[in-house]
Amino acid sequence: MTRLFQTNELRKVTLLDGMWDFTPVDANDVNLGQLSYAYKLAVPGCWEMHPELLTYRGSGAYRKRVTIKEKTSLRFVFKGVSHTAKVYFDGKLITEHYNAYTAFDAIVDEAEAGEHELIVLADNSFGEFSALHIPNDYYTYGGINRPVSMEEVKSLFIERLAFTPVWENGGWRGIVQAYVRNIGVEEQVYRLSFELGGKVMDLGEGRAAAGNNSVSDATFDFSEAEAWSPENPVLYMLKARLLVDNANVDDLIERVGFRAVTTKDGKIQLNGQEIVFKGVNRHEDHPMVGSAIPLQLMAVDADLITDMGCNSVRTSHYPNDELFLDLCDERGILVWEENHARGLSLEQMRNPNFRWQCEQVNREMVEQHYNHPSIVIWAILNECASDTAEGREMYKEQLEQIRALDASRPLTFASHHRAKELCFDLADIVSFNLYPGWYGDEDPGELCDLARGWADAIGGLGKPMIMSEFGGDGYYGHRDPSRVRGTEERQADIIEANLSAYTSRPFISGMFIWQYCDCRVTEGTDWLITRAGTQNSKGIVDRYRRPKLAYSVVQRYFKADAKQN
Repeated sequence: MTRLFQTNELRKVTLLDGMWDFTPVDANDVNLGQLSYAYKLAVPGCWEMHPELLTYRGSGAYRKRVTIKEKTSLRFVFKGVSHTAKVYFDGKLITEHYNAYTAFDAIVDEAEAGEHELIVLADNSFGEFSALHIPNDYYTYGGINRPVSMEEVKSLFIERLAFTPVWENGGWRGIVQAYVRNIGVEEQVYRLSFELGGKVMDLGEGRAAAGNNSVSDATFDFSEAEAWSPENPVLYMLKARLLVDNANVDDLIERVGFRAVTTKDGKIQLNGQEIVFKGVNRHEDHPMVGSAIPLQLMAVDADLITDMGCNSVRTSHYPNDELFLDLCDERGILVWEENHARGLSLEQMRNPNFRWQCEQVNREMVEQHYNHPSIVIWAILNECASDTAEGREMYKEQLEQIRALDASRPLTFASHHRAKELCFDLADIVSFNLYPGWYGDEDPGELCDLARGWADAIGGLGKPMIMSEFGGDGYYGHRDPSRVRGTEERQADIIEANLSAYTSRPFISGMFIWQYCDCRVTEGTDWLITRAGTQNSKGIVDRYRRPKLAYSVVQRYFKADAKQN
């Protein structure tokens, strides 16, 4: 399953999830024809879940045999491979991709009928070639960690749709863009039609040059549309059909919502109403499945998050699986989604691969997740070198890139530089990662007031403010009346002190607790060695989703606040 709804009625799509052949390989000496596959591994999955590969870091080859009944062009869609991938079809390299957390595709033009061999080389190793995947405060698992599908397509097909809701003059409009891809050798003429909420619009004739994309757009007046909100998450099916010579040749279906996000007078508004984010930071991590979270466990996460009284989640620190975003769309959970970069120093940002790898993940994140109404904030570069002049240029470059891709959502980044921050003027929302009570003995309220003052003085005057991280370690089951560091009691005290301060300050537009669940971290030197059991244990629930004492504290503040509103 790649989505929670049917994405095509005409195009034939085959899900390739299941058991694939697998073997570790030497990335520098791979002969595809001589590989011997020692294992059968589940896809989606992470190879660390196999008892003989618990800490394996390197390269591995996955093999799947596919059969097609008649000659056709194929489009393979990979929702995520960690963290670099090379894809081969019958021994021929058809694509390469970097980054575990965004999707990519591979085209095979006019494959013959019969059985074919699909091989994916995945690599989760660290090195200069990888600027974003580094030893970090979360674990980079290896493997095909998100779904894979095989689509049978014509030489002309709809690659993607982009839907932008607009509130204007007391009514809703929908702006739709369709990206039509021509993998043929000749220019092709086509017609496009859209259906949204029972309304049909014919866009007329379009042309796509050989080997290129063509963009067609339309605007729907939809004054009777119901607005999407956490209280009423109304969704509509957007259907596009592609016609050549008056015959239907392809289709694509998206699910969309009508809502508008603004930042005015130091607050954040959804559909004109002020909102306060009450949320958690969530890593895709579970001890039984690694980062390949199945729908059943995603639903458990969504249930627990909303049971705590949360109305939002931050996808720390990478784009999330689209199935989870679908759940957020359905349940009205607001999403802050961010690109993949955490805690990089200026030296690390100078890696020659940093700029292009960020550009790619930013573009793929926005284009692939553009239609989710639950996503209301885009963010970049958590706790990187935004306190330096050189770093500022990179922040500016990336924020401008995302704004050019999507002007309908506000932008932010999470900073821990306090008064030394240099980039608040570039963002729409100022966000602070501060840990009073854990990394220092500061009073949360006093520190929060200081942060507002810093923001006002260094470019954030008049902008909404979010406390994007706060919390402390609490080891599940470690309870002691001494309330010393690491006990569940001490963690609950820290969370309560922070929530008491932030919920009582009208200038706070949001708070995201670090973190929803405990997660595995990279075993390493320096500060990583301080993570007992190679875990970040600041979760409100543990890795198995068992609530800690802080869970009821969060409920008390977030649910009481909801009743007051």
